Amino acid sequence: MRYTYRFRLDPTPEQRELLDQHRDTCRQLYNHALTEFEKIPESAGTLTHRVRQVRDQLTDLKVWWDELNDLYSTVAQAAVMRIEDSIKALSQLKQNGYNVGSLNWKAPKDFRSFTYIQSGFEFDSKNGQTVLSLSKLADVPLIKHRTIPDTETIKQVTIKKEPTGDWFASFVVDGKETPEKPTDPDRCVGIDVGILKYAHDTDGYAIESPDFSDERERLERAQRDLSRKEHGSTNWETQRQTVAERHADLKRKRRDFLHKLSNYYATEYDLVAVEDLDVKRLVELPRNSRNRVGAAWGTFLRMLEYKCEREGTHFVAVNPRGTTKECASCGVKTEKPLWMREHSCPACGFEADRDANAAWNILSRGLEEVGVGYSESTPVETALPVDTPVSTKRVVETGSPTLKERTASAVSE
Repeated sequence: MRYTYRFRLDPTPEQRELLDQHRDTCRQLYNHALTEFEKIPESAGTLTHRVRQVRDQLTDLKVWWDELNDLYSTVAQAAVMRIEDSIKALSQLKQNGYNVGSLNWKAPKDFRSFTYIQSGFEFDSKNGQTVLSLSKLADVPLIKHRTIPDTETIKQVTIKKEPTGDWFASFVVDGKETPEKPTDPDRCVGIDVGILKYAHDTDGYAIESPDFSDERERLERAQRDLSRKEHGSTNWETQRQTVAERHADLKRKRRDFLHKLSNYYATEYDLVAVEDLDVKRLVELPRNSRNRVGAAWGTFLRMLEYKCEREGTHFVAVNPRGTTKECASCGVKTEKPLWMREHSCPACGFEADRDANAAWNILSRGLEEVGVGYSESTPVETALPVDTPVSTKRVVETGSPTLKERTASAVSE
């Protein structure tokens, strides 16, 4: 399984300038390669074959393009092969229903990274500090907050400049062992995501949606100030930096919440069942679209899926149609308007929170898909009352194996 470790770089001012020069050279090479690629007819071969034809021109380019000699060989090759990755990404977006165009030249603000493949980089220690040695570039100080196991092989490292001006290094590793998924999962959970409560699960927890109102207000103030500046001026660039920092702050806090919540479910359970949501269609619905975008359901489900694979946990995405209407106890369907937040079955008398009932139906469908039997009396066997609220602040500590004990005690206080 491939996995990525991300570290913050702490380059000196001189190194920042050098990194920017390398990045811009890669951008110009990409633009040149894209022009050459478009000259090759589609009948000349497959996409990969045509891109490699352009890549093979690098040796001749170095004769008259002096800056290319300052790039490590795999960095230049990766800049050209980026065309193939971009075209495949556009094709995937088109398949998902997006209206996409063709590739265009990259402006300096749009090309933010370059990649070393297989070689040209290594960790080193100088003057008691960890540095990332990059061939033909520099020894850049690196904040190594965790260790990459020796059993994992580093395949490539991508150096990226964020809009805030910060530099990061992302290491793609291979060889990470993936545990086998249990044939008879014991601890199973179904999750129904929402807005009022971010998630309801079948263990009786209702995870509160994180409150980012303060971060959004600071971002909006910064954006209003930016709109009053003359575009391109020094004051405008300073304020643009502020806006980027506000965006990054909001993004970090949201992803921190999603990472910890998804990690909790992936590590605590043998099987996780979720809704197979069409997030794009949901966002396009009228009214309340801002909150739906801010909930980042698609990001949460993607995180949960790869972490379940990493931990050897079954991940099942089921059809969400009818999960709210159907009774989790007897299966009778009951129409419910959106404002009705409680489920009360007229057939069997089962009562529960609307989203908790949906979570049980999601789990039932997930177990059926995996082929695991389950008890029909399961919906009433919860660790806590069905709609027990859990504060987002509690979810922040999901890395601890004692989450359940702490959460239960917090609820009872």
